[in-house]
Amino acid sequence: MTFEEALIEHCSPTLAGVKPASLFRFCPRDSALFARRFLALRQQFAARGLRLVILKGCRRTGSYLLYLYRERDLAEVLGRREHRDFLRAMGYTPWEAPGDCLRQLAARLCLEEEFPHEIGVFLGYPLEDVVGFIRNRGRNYTCCGYWKAYGDPEAAQKRFDQYRRCTAACCEQFRKGTAITQLIAA
Repeated sequence: MTFEEALIEHCSPTLAGVKPASLFRFCPRDSALFARRFLALRQQFAARGLRLVILKGCRRTGSYLLYLYRERDLAEVLGRREHRDFLRAMGYTPWEAPGDCLRQLAARLCLEEEFPHEIGVFLGYPLEDVVGFIRNRGRNYTCCGYWKAYGDPEAAQKRFDQYRRCTAACCEQFRKGTAITQLIAA
């Protein structure tokens, strides 16, 4: 799978503007080609309000954990009082901009033994689901799709279906020759 194919497969809802952010793992076959494509796409996305960053790289496997986000949408998510309070309770220090908070998340990904499950906030998951996952240690969920939901299963299923339809449509358009930058919603 090419870098662009992986990005579309995992980030279509963010490209389409229905989700504030997406996260995916990519292990390039050709590191030099990956670096060129990553830098080119990062620049093209930035012109449209999207940020593509590497949160973590693994020397052992050569894989990367990549994060694509809509700057305005992530700022809105991280600016909500309940999200700020939750992240502060999880040990995050106050931040001025999303990038400040993302640096703290990246440090946790690299330095902590356990995966920082508060990452769900950064992906736009409902806070009750993020908190429910942490409290229940991934068990006792009401339904499972893009994440494990602990609240209203019908609302979660609706969102999962929206993300699936969006991904299918973007993948189909890309296969037909549409450029990745043309899949970005305003």
